[in-house]
Amino acid sequence: MRIVVCIKQVPDSAEVRINPETNTLIRDGVPTIINPYDLHALEAGLQIRETAGGKVTVLTMGPPQAETALREAISMGADDAVLLTDRAFAGSDTWATAYTLSKAIEQIGADVILCGKQAIDGDTAQVGPEMAEFMDMPHISYIRKIVDVAADKLIVQRLMDDGYDVVETSLPVLLTVVKELNVPRLPSLKGKMAAKKAEIKKMSAADLKADEKNLGLNGSPTQVKNIFAPESKTDRTMLEGTPAEKIDTLVKELVGLKCI
Repeated sequence: MRIVVCIKQVPDSAEVRINPETNTLIRDGVPTIINPYDLHALEAGLQIRETAGGKVTVLTMGPPQAETALREAISMGADDAVLLTDRAFAGSDTWATAYTLSKAIEQIGADVILCGKQAIDGDTAQVGPEMAEFMDMPHISYIRKIVDVAADKLIVQRLMDDGYDVVETSLPVLLTVVKELNVPRLPSLKGKMAAKKAEIKKMSAADLKADEKNLGLNGSPTQVKNIFAPESKTDRTMLEGTPAEKIDTLVKELVGLKCI
């Protein structure tokens, strides 16, 4: 079974800072990590391989330094990795990103494509479903459990607001996963050694044979006009005393504000 896991290298959320003059993220000197949801997608891919056999390929789009994220994925058990890197990809929104990744997957070939439900730096949850639309294949979002794996179908549980749905799908299929699905494994010593020696395949815009009008900033129908940090609010009051006293104080405050 051909399994492709899409990952993204993102800034560590604990270190995110915003330039107050340009209103853009400060990326210089900020440590990066694999998007946490994508780690669950990778673990799902490895478990499917253990059940049904096949190969797990990790795929990402980004600058050359994104290679470190791919090597980390290989250290966790992925078989090989592909890096889409080209200045033509710079500034891609979700639509252009999904288009670029889908063109790569068309060349790689896949029976199951796995993505995290969203990236923590954008939080759009759009790229996975958009990829499936570009490739004209079924997709199921918010997978919380993979119930059964067969050569020609999957049965999964899709997380819903009030429980879950059980969905059966034919292959190929694209799945986006949530953190409830599994616990990602840690890299092994053998995996780390393999990751150091692994050859990362690089693909450019020319390699993808993609329509340049759909790539990068020029191919993005949406653009971020502004980004800012929420203002810190200091008008907060800590209630003191016993639970009963705190409740009495809170009620008086709410009455004074005409909330009750």
